[in-house]
Amino acid sequence: MKLRYLTAAILPLLFALNVSADELPELGDVSQATISPRQERQLGLQIMTEIRADRSYLDDPEIAAYLTNLGNRLLAGSNEDHPDQEFEFFALQDPSINAFALPGGFMGFNSGLILAAQGESELAGVMAHEIAHVTQKHLARMISGQKYGMLTTLASLAVAILVSRSNPQAGQAAAAAAQALAIQSRLDFTRDNEKEADRIGLNILTSAGLDPNGMTEFFERLQKAGRFHENGAPSYLRTHPITYERIADIQNRTHNMSYRQVPDSLDFQLVRAKLRALQGKPKDAVRYFESSIRDKRYNSEVAERYGLINALLRDRNYVRADKELTLLYETSRAGGMIEMLENHRLGTAIRIERKISRSSPMIETLAARVKLAMGQSADAFGIYRTALRIYPQHRALTYDYAEALLRSDSVDAALKFINQQLLFTPNDIRLYNLQAQGYAALGRNLLQHRAQAEAYIRQGYLAAAIDQLQTALRSNDGDFYQVSSVEARLKEMRELATANKN
Repeated sequence: MKLRYLTAAILPLLFALNVSADELPELGDVSQATISPRQERQLGLQIMTEIRADRSYLDDPEIAAYLTNLGNRLLAGSNEDHPDQEFEFFALQDPSINAFALPGGFMGFNSGLILAAQGESELAGVMAHEIAHVTQKHLARMISGQKYGMLTTLASLAVAILVSRSNPQAGQAAAAAAQALAIQSRLDFTRDNEKEADRIGLNILTSAGLDPNGMTEFFERLQKAGRFHENGAPSYLRTHPITYERIADIQNRTHNMSYRQVPDSLDFQLVRAKLRALQGKPKDAVRYFESSIRDKRYNSEVAERYGLINALLRDRNYVRADKELTLLYETSRAGGMIEMLENHRLGTAIRIERKISRSSPMIETLAARVKLAMGQSADAFGIYRTALRIYPQHRALTYDYAEALLRSDSVDAALKFINQQLLFTPNDIRLYNLQAQGYAALGRNLLQHRAQAEAYIRQGYLAAAIDQLQTALRSNDGDFYQVSSVEARLKEMRELATANKN
């Protein structure tokens, strides 16, 4: 594995985890954090605008939903009181092994890290570590201690992250130049932060019912991989022996814990297969899955066939994808999990085994996409409607169904469906974008620009949102109540933009 040393320069500030960052202590701590949660969130939104605009940002609702579900499971198992802390989990299409926490609870995970994790508990161990950094206010304290200079530095680091996609050496140089003095002066204060994040992260991991050994196993593998990396980082950013101490400390904490074998969820396997299908050239991805299935080199045949169909769709081989879909369903039914039921009649527990299908909303979403690609719209809509009754909260199904309705000129039906969904998820950016498309198709300009403004607001693009609201008012096609609503929203956004400048 080849990891970029840009991350070794960036992550001490963004609390990232890769081979170099595991061994590099985090930046220091101060006695009291003075930055408010609102300021921290706004800073995170500003950095996220840059990251979302980059082509490496994985705008995939299924991958984001999986990370969010795993993160929420960990948060539910956390004993920390963080009622006002927002979290948002996202992925980047990047082969380097890296994860990082941004101000405001934004957490990024590179595809390379998700694929490098050999079990769900390993990925969860990294995530728990990052959550601990946020709940312990490490980043907020650091920003507070550095005052305004840190805000400028964080903005430059966000740019450096993106520059590294095309020119790793340029990104490394930019980050190193920006942070050399700060890192040298604060290194000694960062070791406690990392140890605290390990300790609390381990507690979060075990409380969520996951394998505590996942954290040490992943750290150990990263440490071994780091021995083979080229020495491109400046001396003050090179590896430190702290990693050995951290691993030993975690091992000591898990030594007396009872062994816990936690099977990986099907969603974990499907997400990894989907990420592999997105890597490299489509034909290379197809060959990878073909070889894996032929040689039976997999943990889950269902996930492997799922990945093959995704790769075939990328390769525009729709006919074969449709054939493989039949095999996927057959494998899903034949390879079902064994469900254990207990009958407690007469005080005796009788274990009854029965097979249940290893179905998933991700499989149903993929099936509908295959049918649409084949031009079989009726079959696709049938899959969507059935799957939505079973998995009403699966966002990819929601988006795909709304988009399919819009493409089939069922605009009124699409808007009715979208508006119903927004009642349950009023901060869904993609739903507002789809709503804007629907109103545009009907020529309802005020509502179109209002919907687009709502999407921009939730992305932190206040200037763009204000422009959309102003355009909405110039449309002259809304009734009194719609115009009044837009005027009130415009006033609110102008006041917010002024407050952010101050």
